[in-house]
Amino acid sequence: MGPILEHLLACLFLVTALAGSAAAAEAVGPSLTLAQAEQNALRHQPSIRQAQGQTEAAAGRVEEARAGYLPQVSASASYQRTTGNFAPRPGALPTNTMTTAPVSWTPAYNYWSFGLTGSQLIYDFNATADRWRSAAAGREAAVANARGIEATALLNVRHAYFQARAQRDLARVAEETVANQQKHLEQIQAFVRAGMRSEIDLATTRTALANARVQMVTAQNAFISALATLNQTMGLPDNQLFDLTDSELPAVPGEDGATRALTDQALRARPEIVVADEQRRAQELVVAAFRGNYGPALSAVGGLTDAGAALDRLTPNWFVGLTASWAILQGGLTHGQVREANGTLTTLAAQADTVRLQIGVEVEQARLAVRAAKSSIAGAEEALANAREQLRLAEARYRTGQGSVIELSDAQVAQTTAAAQDVSARFNLAGARAQLLAALGVVR
Repeated sequence: MGPILEHLLACLFLVTALAGSAAAAEAVGPSLTLAQAEQNALRHQPSIRQAQGQTEAAAGRVEEARAGYLPQVSASASYQRTTGNFAPRPGALPTNTMTTAPVSWTPAYNYWSFGLTGSQLIYDFNATADRWRSAAAGREAAVANARGIEATALLNVRHAYFQARAQRDLARVAEETVANQQKHLEQIQAFVRAGMRSEIDLATTRTALANARVQMVTAQNAFISALATLNQTMGLPDNQLFDLTDSELPAVPGEDGATRALTDQALRARPEIVVADEQRRAQELVVAAFRGNYGPALSAVGGLTDAGAALDRLTPNWFVGLTASWAILQGGLTHGQVREANGTLTTLAAQADTVRLQIGVEVEQARLAVRAAKSSIAGAEEALANAREQLRLAEARYRTGQGSVIELSDAQVAQTTAAAQDVSARFNLAGARAQLLAALGVVR
């Protein structure tokens, strides 16, 4: 590679690096703690608003089911302008007036009618009561489901927060690598001018610097992308830039304890358990409500009417009574409804058992992930310390002429890799703790 071509490539990479640095510089905004990010998600996340709407709809269904047990009253009023011709009906006994009155389109008469009717269900073998209780259980399931969606939103925002924080730290590692490579390049240029090193060392270092600049731009772009994901999980419409201040998630109480204790805690707290149990209870009441359709329904009824040809000459009437209705033959409709409801009940019971088994697996996986992340942090810290010492020794050996540029490049790569592993290890611990909180049903 000729000197002119090398110079052009170096300029190109410098422009790219400056563009990446400018993008990273833009990622400076108000400070954002993890707690603030969680509050943003709870206020703005559309999935939470959707769950709140579903809860409100479930509460409305309770009122709908309860309405059958309350008094039903309706009022009516009508006015007609009508003729007075009599239309004989077959089988009716004729009278002289009926047979002799001429048919005419005039005169026309006014006819007013006002009515008030009411009914009250007395007993229907608990069919209405069971539907009411079933709707109430469905409302409780919707409330628990909303809590579960909140927990999922918090898990997502925690993951996104620490992912963005990790990408920011990785971008800083890449910037430090570029600075070190730039320092090596300046040293080797001096050695080459003094005739102490060959041109191959200079070309090798320039290549390493160019690669480091590309990696820095990639890391900076990944940080900006992670911030966009964080905004999405918080439910913010615009891609706002934040300065992330929290670096870790506090330890979860009992994270080093026995799996059985953690699983029991999760089974008591997870909203999915409440959802499954309430759905099953609601379906049991649906079965009972359908069985109630086998029997008759008894209601009290009453009414008041006031009708006539003139408003000042209305004729009042009233009535009270009892009505009973019993669907004796329905072609097996009620039997089929009961069978269908029982089948759905069996499905929901199996789903509840599946949820309990899945929670046990999630708790165990999260606990093991926390343990593994804790162990990897110690190893990553030791590897980073050793890599820094390796780079220091390689730089010293190269300055004294004992080391080669390959040894120096390998040491720099080792330090960059170790620093990235250290960042990943810390992110893995925060992510594992966030997963454990979600598995335990803990909302902070």
